Amino acid sequence: MPLELRNLTGGYALVPIVQDINLTLQTGEWLSLVGANGSGKSTLLKLLSRILSPQYGTVLLDGKAIHSQPPNLVAQKLALLPQQQTVPVGLTVRQLVSLGRTPHQPWWQWELKAEDWLKVETAIKKTQLEKLSDRLVEQLSGGERQRAFLALALAQEPKVLLLDEPTTFLDINYQLQLLELLKGLNQQQELTIITVLHELNLAARYSSRIGLLKQGHIWEIGTPEQVLTPNAIAQVFGVESVIIHTPVGLQVCAISAI
Repeated sequence: MPLELRNLTGGYALVPIVQDINLTLQTGEWLSLVGANGSGKSTLLKLLSRILSPQYGTVLLDGKAIHSQPPNLVAQKLALLPQQQTVPVGLTVRQLVSLGRTPHQPWWQWELKAEDWLKVETAIKKTQLEKLSDRLVEQLSGGERQRAFLALALAQEPKVLLLDEPTTFLDINYQLQLLELLKGLNQQQELTIITVLHELNLAARYSSRIGLLKQGHIWEIGTPEQVLTPNAIAQVFGVESVIIHTPVGLQVCAISAI
């Protein structure tokens, strides 16, 4: 199991936002965290990515506590695509993606080796950015920019990829392109994925499991069919809904606020 959470509790200052989270992810699983605003989804992701330190409990990556390991060793196995990225001025896509090899370099080595550049080019190819590799990052569209930062994360060669609301600010075309790309990586490379998503129907369509969060606790976790029921959606989101079965699987139709 690449990732395990044991009694994980954390937040900001002394205020816990998520509490007593116990969770195990298997290799090649795709877990989406969904819940109302303020339920703790992004806070949980920050604890998993070492942005926040836990107040209590442990996050294990390949059996080792991530918060007691050197950052570069964790970054060789776990990568984060944040919700909002700082766009570097003057960097090409290839230069941006090359930063993903930093965790694999000794501190005294400035230049990438030939094998590192090969991994950079592989990440660019996987994200279909070959024609844009010499373009400045600030010149890219929103969807292209998101793929460039995904390539940066993939260049780290992680076993686990964390994504915080990766479809925010993207139109439906780019949303589907990005999620189909992630689906391919998930299935072909057994890349373990955790996404924070607002859109229930995208979570239902692409996830192996869904974790419903409410007030900092996991309300329920399971397959989309197990978790996305009218009763659970009413309890977590305060919305009356019906479940529709479509060619792309289960989808949720919201009827009214409760």
